[in-house]
Amino acid sequence: MADPGIQRALVLGDGGWGTTLAILLCKRGVSTVLWSAFPEQAAELRKDRENVRFLPGVPFPENLECSADPFVAAEGVDFVVCAVPTQFVRGVAEKFEDALKGTQPIVSASKGLEIETFKRPSQILYQVLGDRPLCVLTGPSHAEEVARGLPTTVVAASEDEALARVTQAAFTSDAFRVYTSTDRIGAELGGALKNVIALAAGISDGLELGDNAKSALLTRGMIEMARFGAEHGARPSTFFGLTGVGDLITTCCSQHSRNRRVGEEIGRGKTLEEVLAEMNMVAEGVWTTKALFGPEGETGTISMPIAEQVHAVLFEGKDAREAVLDLMRREPTGEMDGLFGDTA
Repeated sequence: MADPGIQRALVLGDGGWGTTLAILLCKRGVSTVLWSAFPEQAAELRKDRENVRFLPGVPFPENLECSADPFVAAEGVDFVVCAVPTQFVRGVAEKFEDALKGTQPIVSASKGLEIETFKRPSQILYQVLGDRPLCVLTGPSHAEEVARGLPTTVVAASEDEALARVTQAAFTSDAFRVYTSTDRIGAELGGALKNVIALAAGISDGLELGDNAKSALLTRGMIEMARFGAEHGARPSTFFGLTGVGDLITTCCSQHSRNRRVGEEIGRGKTLEEVLAEMNMVAEGVWTTKALFGPEGETGTISMPIAEQVHAVLFEGKDAREAVLDLMRREPTGEMDGLFGDTA
């Protein structure tokens, strides 16, 4: 059973990941409400007892409820999970400002950076819902596999070690192993930045550049992620764990990866607008890339050549093959020069 202190949970976001986390909690004995932003979708979920749109073929447990009303959904809950796309976290949190008046702990399961403010999801939740216990749940975890009971391992990261352990206990099962960490910043940045590198990996696949090129992208991309994280208060070692390299490998190589798929289609010649128009789910890496180099972006003097070229291809009309050539023609350096500095 889950931690006895959790009697009733609320999961914000009825996408594949939010639905999966709600199912996991239910299977651990926690009565759970899955909140949808759309009343018609909530009605469909209640009728079908599965998420036909985002997670077909996975039946709901009996103790999973569905609602589109913030006050009904939040009634009596003592544990909240936010699993909406990052660009919608602020709007959803604002809907629950009055419904969540207590100090219920919140677990953020969103990955990305807010374009307008460059804030991480947990920072947005703090800003809107006030100072309360907050944990980040992240790692290599495609909903399609987790929901079907395939072995998965993630991290619950919080400065509040007790909350990290509660989150660990709430979700851990034979098929879903949860580690704890105190580096919330690193865990969140890893989950956000790996999507940018996944776009590059997808472009490489679309251009048919081969395994050597993709391996180099993942390796040098990890260096960029760790370098950026170190400059923003994260522990570099975090990026070489599940929330960094682990999530990076999955996102860059998986058939389920939306970010890799977007990059692949662009590598094959489609425009970003064409690719996004064909999708019914969110590819967070697109917006994280935009946030990195937007007016509030904080790349500064940090060397992130792969991310820079991804931005140029996505938003500046640069040809993907030209971007590859520019990466290969950079000034030669030592491999570990400026590993967590602003060179190399």
